[in-house]
Amino acid sequence: MQKHLRLIIIFFYVSFSLHAQTPLTTGSVHGFVYEKESGEPAVFTTIYLKGTKFGTSSDVNGFYTISRIPPGTYLLSVTTVGYDTLQSEITIKADQVISKQLYLNKSIINLKTIEISAEKDAQRSEVRTSVTKITPKDIKSVPSIGGEPDLAQYLQVLPGVVFSGDQGGQLYIRGGTPVMNKVLLDGMIIYNPFHSIGLFSVFDTDVIRNADVYTGGFSAKYGDRIGSVMDITTRDGNKKRYSGKISASTFDAKVLLEGPIIKQKSEGKGSASFVVSYKNSYLDQSSKTLYKNASQDGLPYSFKDLYGKISFNGQNGSKLNLFGFNFKDNANYRNIAKIDWLSKGFGANFILVPGGSSTLIDGVFAFSQYSIEQKEANDAPRTSDVNGFNMDMNFTNFINRDEFKYGFEVEGFRTAYAASTITGLKNEQIENTTEFGAFFKYRITRDKIVIDPSLRLQYYASLAEFSPEPRLGIKWNVNDKLRFKFGAGLYSQNLIATSSDRDVVNLFYGFISGPDDLPKEFNGKSVTSKLQKARDIVIGTEIDLLPHLDLNVEAYYKKFTQLTNINRDKIYPDNGEYDNQPDYLVKSYIVETGDAKGADFVLKYELKRIYFWAVYSLGYVNRYDGIRTYTPHFDRRHNINLVGSYTLGKKLDWVINARWNYGSGFPFTKTAGFYEYLNFANGLYTNVTQDNGYLGIAYGDLNQGRLPDYHRLDISLKKTFAIGKNSNFEINGSIINVYNRKNIFYFDRVRFKRINQLPTIYSIGVNLTF
Repeated sequence: MQKHLRLIIIFFYVSFSLHAQTPLTTGSVHGFVYEKESGEPAVFTTIYLKGTKFGTSSDVNGFYTISRIPPGTYLLSVTTVGYDTLQSEITIKADQVISKQLYLNKSIINLKTIEISAEKDAQRSEVRTSVTKITPKDIKSVPSIGGEPDLAQYLQVLPGVVFSGDQGGQLYIRGGTPVMNKVLLDGMIIYNPFHSIGLFSVFDTDVIRNADVYTGGFSAKYGDRIGSVMDITTRDGNKKRYSGKISASTFDAKVLLEGPIIKQKSEGKGSASFVVSYKNSYLDQSSKTLYKNASQDGLPYSFKDLYGKISFNGQNGSKLNLFGFNFKDNANYRNIAKIDWLSKGFGANFILVPGGSSTLIDGVFAFSQYSIEQKEANDAPRTSDVNGFNMDMNFTNFINRDEFKYGFEVEGFRTAYAASTITGLKNEQIENTTEFGAFFKYRITRDKIVIDPSLRLQYYASLAEFSPEPRLGIKWNVNDKLRFKFGAGLYSQNLIATSSDRDVVNLFYGFISGPDDLPKEFNGKSVTSKLQKARDIVIGTEIDLLPHLDLNVEAYYKKFTQLTNINRDKIYPDNGEYDNQPDYLVKSYIVETGDAKGADFVLKYELKRIYFWAVYSLGYVNRYDGIRTYTPHFDRRHNINLVGSYTLGKKLDWVINARWNYGSGFPFTKTAGFYEYLNFANGLYTNVTQDNGYLGIAYGDLNQGRLPDYHRLDISLKKTFAIGKNSNFEINGSIINVYNRKNIFYFDRVRFKRINQLPTIYSIGVNLTF
């Protein structure tokens, strides 16, 4: 560890020294790129000085900067698909920073055939190890189940992602569990982003501006997670006029409204805008009539999602956003369990562009809460609550094509958990946790190579543990069509899930922080940390096979050096009376290790009316709990996704989408037998000859069985009618599970009955945008 730290410190020192020696005889230009029609930031556009090699692309906020430009007069050009090319003359002077806001007009001519040069430039100038950048256009390329495209449906096709099913489904990414995935909405932590019916997330696609999904190898900017990161940014709302969308389908209904509070009267002037979205699912009611083939009692799912945002924008691009959300979910599995959860929060983030400086400052302060309760037919209820705040501030300096970024983060949260084991023992925990993090990141970009080292210093104050986490990304541009990349790093986290690995489908999803009652030893060594820790390494290649056909291949290995799991073997209370018993029979939580390895292959084709994406993932996951080595219930050996989209009609007003998914079977624990279980509530006075016990289940070896393979075909079709300058009416229809594959949901061990996932389900919907 000390060796790694010394190498990174030396690297940063040398980098700063080299740049400090560069004479300040150049100038810079920076600013924001906007869509002229709505005032929204134009993301990932190409900005360059015509006739030179100076250029860049706008980020998720529309911000761009070009630095170390020799003095002179230049033509600043902006290009992106769907908009007219913009050119503006600028004069660069030594030691001066020009602030230039740029506004793009939508193109009248269809520009589908134009090369997306910003994307190509980003492929060469960014490492992009295990990251997928998602826009609403991408989300709409998969079948729109229930009428509205949804991020949850798109995430299921990403490389390295395993989806556990369309009922009660969660995402498992490269061997990590859902609690290892950090989800940020405008910088605010979202603890559960998916509804009980796995077809839908809590996010409205029409509100999303961009989502960056890191399945591994992410930089030191992100901390307190060892698995993945999903960083979602929402739109500001239309700054020029009032607009919105109303939609309804057999699954749900939605209303979205946006518009100016203070109208942007001219380019370069300040403004204020709002956007609000409300989704309501009534599937539990509509399914009783429309989807009796799925269940005579109807599908037991309903949810309500509310999100709102107000944006204040300054003349120079600086802005302040205020936002809040309220997400509710209900699932009532008759005679099995009833689950209710509520997620809510509020916060603010800002972007500050100091005058005459090449530094960009951004930050966030937010509070969020997640509460869940599960009531089972024969057991005491399980409850979990996590609430807290997160605050961070980041500083980004642009030095020609290089980027130096640093920042700090403070996070505090409270977890409360209560449940009972099968033997009647209560497991309760209430913890308050505080964490501090700081990171440094310096990206050096040259024609052939990109080096992106970073260092995160994470301090878990409540546990009095310090975790230095060096990380490194490298890309080698062999030529214009071939690139190699590498990523590696150390990661840690405190948050732990309360689900059990015995469950084939986890319906209850709660949280706790690092528990106190861990075993003193594991595998012959003392347990000195309460954190979960991992090491990750990724190598890959990007190949441009044809002008519009790309292949991306990545191989990964993740070593989980310490994990915390619920103790499946506990039979004695941890009250000091049973100190003579082994820890694995007394402790509520155990320490585990494990690893995940595999490879992901992505083939992507996009040209004019056709979009095609083929994804294959090979994965191996195992865990060791000190007694046995086992495969967790989400270990899927093979996963295939084929996604296609085709636009028809002279006016490009018909779109058909299709997705086929195949996944090899999940592990599960077989039933060895049944017995009468007595809880000895009266102790020694229990009459074993007369008292009636419960039906107990004797389990076989952990996860030694395999469920049947999963596969499903979904399709959707939509037709758009233009009814005004800014208004469209759309009719859409979709079919889930076209050939009615009987995919298993879970097996009722007591009644010896197989329960399947969704059968063939049709949906139809309409929406009006204005």
